[in-house]
Parts: sequence; C-alpha cells; structure tokens
Amino acid sequence: MENLVSELSKLPQTDLGVEHHFSDGLYAKEMHLPQGHTAVSHVHTYSHLSILATGRAHLVADGVTQTLTAPCCIEIKAGVQHIIEALENLTWFCIHRTDETDIHSIDQVLIKEK
Repeated sequence: MENLVSELSKLPQTDLGVEHHFSDGLYAKEMHLPQGHTAVSHVHTYSHLSILATGRAHLVADGVTQTLTAPCCIEIKAGVQHIIEALENLTWFCIHRTDETDIHSIDQVLIKEK
C-alpha cells in the first residue's frame, strides 16, 4: 500500500473543495471528488466514520477494495490508510470527535504522524 500511495502522490493534484463543519465536539470534513480522481488518505490513531453522501467510489482499506454507492456510512479503523477512487462525482464526509475548531490546526490534531 505504501508504494501505491507514493506513486499516487506523484500525479497531478486536484482541489477537493473541502468544507469544514463543527458542532459540540464533532468535526465533519466534507470533500468533493470528481469522477476519475483518487484521494489518498492519511492515518488516524483512532477509528472514525466516513459517509459517502453522493456518487459511487472504490474504497481500498487494509488491502481490500470495496465498491460503495451513496448513501452509505462506513467505519475507518484506527491506523488504516485508505484510498478513495471516484467512480462518479462524489461527496465524502469524514466525521471526527474533537474539540479543535481551528481549520488551520485540525489536521495536526487528527492525523497520525509517521
């Protein structure tokens, strides 16, 4: 998986139209991924929920590929690198428990360091 992530990171990058949502200790990161594009995710030290709100996607996690069709909600386990490939234009939410509300610091709080 590490080689795949390394190779994907060399490809042209796309603006994912990220939007941030906060409510009483919850954070939702919303991204919009165009059909044919791939999002390489990072790793968290805890499990969290992800919601495919619109579209269809391939999700690769723990070396297993699933085809997801919106609407659906899945759990991303702690320590798992996951990759999202948009089979259609899609909207994806990652839901986290955190009290951090600064969008410039949120990734430092949520992402596991290598």
